[in-house]
Amino acid sequence: GPPRLLDLANQSLLRNKTLGIASLESLPAELFLPLFLEAVAGRHSETLKAMVRAWPFSHLALGALMKAQQPQQDILKAALDGLDDLLAQNIRPRRWKLQVLDLRLNVNTNFWDSSVGSFEEPESAQLKTKRPKVDNSTKEKKQLLAPVQVLLEDFCLQKATPDEFFTFLMKRVKQGKGLPQLCCRKLEFLDMPLGHIQKILRMVQLDCIHEVEVNGHWDLLTLASFAPHLSQMVNVSRLRVSHIMTISFIPWATEEVEKLLSQFSAQLLSLHQLQKLHLDSVFFLEGRLDQVLRCLKSPLVTLSLTNCLLLESDLTYLASCLNTSHLRYLNLSEVNMMALSPEFLQVVLERASATLHRLALDGCGIRDSQLMSILPALAHCSQLPSCSFRGKLVSVVAVESLLRHTVLLSRFRLKLFPVPQECY
Repeated sequence: GPPRLLDLANQSLLRNKTLGIASLESLPAELFLPLFLEAVAGRHSETLKAMVRAWPFSHLALGALMKAQQPQQDILKAALDGLDDLLAQNIRPRRWKLQVLDLRLNVNTNFWDSSVGSFEEPESAQLKTKRPKVDNSTKEKKQLLAPVQVLLEDFCLQKATPDEFFTFLMKRVKQGKGLPQLCCRKLEFLDMPLGHIQKILRMVQLDCIHEVEVNGHWDLLTLASFAPHLSQMVNVSRLRVSHIMTISFIPWATEEVEKLLSQFSAQLLSLHQLQKLHLDSVFFLEGRLDQVLRCLKSPLVTLSLTNCLLLESDLTYLASCLNTSHLRYLNLSEVNMMALSPEFLQVVLERASATLHRLALDGCGIRDSQLMSILPALAHCSQLPSCSFRGKLVSVVAVESLLRHTVLLSRFRLKLFPVPQECY
């Protein structure tokens, strides 16, 4: 059929960029959404930038719109340029009402389909956010100065290949400009020095965060400096820390390592929701695992200690710790157990026999005698569908014994065995 009058009007405004931008101050609110959609589809960056500056609604669900647009960078850059202009102003534009810029891609929202002005995102899709309370006498002034809140699903701080949003934030930091408030479910540090992002962290609503990953190749001093931020992430349920170096090999540094580890561990006391703990290639746990596990406030469902130096005393404490009695996933891969007694593993398996779903002991150097000693406990893990202990130090006889013990486990579906020595 013939084009609608609305479509013709939008096309006219987009063709004449100067006229279109000038008309935004008087454009009826009900025309904003369809015009914005047309501007995105046609990659009209200057118009998008101007529309963000004049946005007449409290929310802008840009992420849901970007998901269908490839590439996304130019759309995001135009919106951030508009936001940059707004943050530089001391007085809010007359019709601008934007409070929340939602950049989450995978959120169920009817924003772009709903009637104008009636948008309300489904509660299940919302992040828990807090906006500052203001006194009535200064309410208008505070609203003028309040920063926009940006919602993200995954906020990745990465030096090597930063995304458009992180580049936007770092540029504002270097220029000494203000930042928007940030709210995200997952926070990642990938090869990023902590000193570069302290100002950004101060703008993150830390109690929104549910997952934290630190893979910044930090030392223990940097991790301890980050710990006060971690203690404010009270809703974190999953914490992964990897590649943390230490100077414990220097005799005089032992006391300093103990002090720094205590500073980090003490902050775990605030994480009452923590259920999944992953420590990979961290070189401060040797003889000190108890200092970390003692500070956990709730039982773990996942414990992953991989490529870590651990003593027998560490593993003995692991076996007796109250917070490891209901594990669903235990991963001790690349922890050298060649010279260790298997008794701790027997105890761990017996205590978690009703809940354990995954067991990974890859590259641990487990020998026949150690494997044979844990088979009775392994056979009682009624929920275990997956067991992995790849290596080269077990024989065909040990593998056959393992098969006999696990064949009665009704849920056991995946078996990853080491290659027996006789096969080489």
